[in-house]
Amino acid sequence: MSSDTHKLSVDWQYVSTSLDEKGYAVIPDILSEAECNTARSFYNDPAVIYRSKINMARYNFGEGEYKYFAYPLPDIVQKLRETYYPYLAVIANAWNDRLRLDNRWPLQLENLTEQCHEAGQSRPTPLILKYNKQGYNCLHQDLYGPIHFPLQIVVMLSNPDTDFTGGELILVEQRPRMQSRPVVLNLRQGSAAIIPVKERPRRGRLGYHRAIMRHGVSEILEGERVTMGIIFHDAQ
Repeated sequence: MSSDTHKLSVDWQYVSTSLDEKGYAVIPDILSEAECNTARSFYNDPAVIYRSKINMARYNFGEGEYKYFAYPLPDIVQKLRETYYPYLAVIANAWNDRLRLDNRWPLQLENLTEQCHEAGQSRPTPLILKYNKQGYNCLHQDLYGPIHFPLQIVVMLSNPDTDFTGGELILVEQRPRMQSRPVVLNLRQGSAAIIPVKERPRRGRLGYHRAIMRHGVSEILEGERVTMGIIFHDAQ
């Protein structure tokens, strides 16, 4: 994957506006079909090193399983992190301004990683998730510690036209003194959703306020669904 190509192909003004207005942004063709197939093969590749494997049913997270990559990350995963983080850091700092937070996110991923490690968060968080028929993921947030970068990326590796049905990405936004707002996203193979980790600034009558967000996956009706989660902060 060419980092420069992906930098140039993304309309970052659209991403910023979509995140502000909708709470998410969808980017098509973040990976090619060949790159998706390569990433999918990681799941059962003995040469790929993982730090842990989670059976979701065991922890009442849902039905399915996922694996956290170990350092050093596979090339595709590392390049996605390095390529997109600086642009998302600019958006994250704008969000902090709107929420009147003093914290400033560093503009380079290596500096965020240093901050995490100094705070005792040294375990990598990028992961690959696999669901079979009747699999699903309960609504959740990927925090992992006191330092949690506010944006993450979900990349669809499977082809919904041939590999599975169902399995939509679900976002739920909790709005103060209002009913929660659901969003259903049908990602194509190779496309990605940029979503909040915990919350986002939402404009109201009296200015910006925090809107809490969670995400999950609806039931897979048939087939196998494989995705990759690109999270930028490390875990405790």
